[in-house]
Amino acid sequence: MSNTPTKIVVPADDLRDFSAALLEKGGLSAEHARTTADVFVWAAQRGVDSHGTARVPAYLDLLAKGVANAQPRMTVESSVPAAAVLDADRAPGPVALTAAADEAVRRARATGIASVGVRRTVHTGAIGYYVSRIAEQGLVGLGFVAGMPNMGYTGVRGAAVATSPLAIAVPARGHAPLLLDMATATIALGKIRQAKASGTPLPAGAAATEDGTPTTDPELAVMPLPLGGAKGSGMSLAFELLTSVLVGAPIFAAFHAGDRKHRQNALLIAVDPAAFGDPEAFTANVDDTLSTLKGLPVADGADGVFYPGERSAAVAAERAAKGIPVAPKVWRELTERAEQLGVVAPQLEG
Repeated sequence: MSNTPTKIVVPADDLRDFSAALLEKGGLSAEHARTTADVFVWAAQRGVDSHGTARVPAYLDLLAKGVANAQPRMTVESSVPAAAVLDADRAPGPVALTAAADEAVRRARATGIASVGVRRTVHTGAIGYYVSRIAEQGLVGLGFVAGMPNMGYTGVRGAAVATSPLAIAVPARGHAPLLLDMATATIALGKIRQAKASGTPLPAGAAATEDGTPTTDPELAVMPLPLGGAKGSGMSLAFELLTSVLVGAPIFAAFHAGDRKHRQNALLIAVDPAAFGDPEAFTANVDDTLSTLKGLPVADGADGVFYPGERSAAVAAERAAKGIPVAPKVWRELTERAEQLGVVAPQLEG
């Protein structure tokens, strides 16, 4: 495709099928390939391109190198009804965390609240997907992830902790669910790469050089700085304790002792509103809360009042109808992998 257009628009279903076919050729079972593709396309559909189908080639490499286990033997260990640990056996994050989300919902329906820790997975992807999956079933979802240190810590020289994310999804009735999905970093690593490619200066206090010196020069920046300084770095450390240490798979201490093998851990929590009162009244009150927020006076210069997840839900609806834009470079990588693996790429109109 030498004359690649500025924007390649692919129907969501076609992009999902294409991604799943590539991942299956990469070694995943048909079910696991579909699950992983679902997570990527969900992110792309909501405009989170950094966690979208651009990740497919990287996952193919993780599978080819054996960093991710294409045929994991996942196990669930539990000694109490409201908690469990899913050992992922290095399964791709979308496979492990989707299973964990469903397990958390199943247990929470019986116990009111349930948590599932995920041990030994590889790159969890957009964690908003998993808590949204919980919210789609009428429960509140919370998620925490810990990974390899790649972010500064207040007072430390060099990378110390991970850009560990937090996500919360709350179901509503008439509104799209509230979805808060954030990292503990001021700026994403992908944004640093984009700034370097475009030569655009970085915001002050967002990134640092290798030794931890803050910089706005994208050529010198190698890591993000924590959100709110000590607040963000403290949250990241707390998430390491809530995930990795809780399930007996420490990352932070092992990393700084020299163990650099890639892995991630997570904790998903499902809360059933029915355990606290009338679930119908709950979603009605969620709607009322969100409507009240949106009815507040709009500040000068603002384009409206929005709650977390509202705008990305609108983007998802539009892209479901019109297709998902894919960057030319990403599309080229996908089609090149398709040729190598013998997968037929979707035929695009125009």
